[in-house]
Amino acid sequence: MSDADWSAKAKENADFHAAALGRAREGEARVGRRLIAEFVQAAVAAGLPQSALTVRPYRGNRRYRTGLTGWYLLPDQSVAVDADANFYILSCPPSLTGRLRGIEMPPSPAPLRVGERDGESMALKDLLAKRLAAGAAHP
Repeated sequence: MSDADWSAKAKENADFHAAALGRAREGEARVGRRLIAEFVQAAVAAGLPQSALTVRPYRGNRRYRTGLTGWYLLPDQSVAVDADANFYILSCPPSLTGRLRGIEMPPSPAPLRVGERDGESMALKDLLAKRLAAGAAHP
């Protein structure tokens, strides 16, 4: 096998695996969005109050406004969902403009496990059930 053939085959394999990973992530996001939509429906039916969502910069303790409302899922207010079943990871780089004007946060694809990178992961389904059970007393 020549170097050109080997490179072409390696690129073909990499493209195949990248496409498969993309499809898996899209499927996971669809399932996550459905779980969040069910949570939103239950939260509205239970009269669970929404909060103004704020973002914490990577460094510091300040919070930046987002203009969004929804429900925080974790006590540290690092992830949240809104009434449109969007999932948000509420962190951003520090910014003077953000402090003054607020931050525009795009939704993130909903993972089926929240917190995998920090070592304290929990299934999204369990996290949503726990948040619903906490009711208005959630920190």
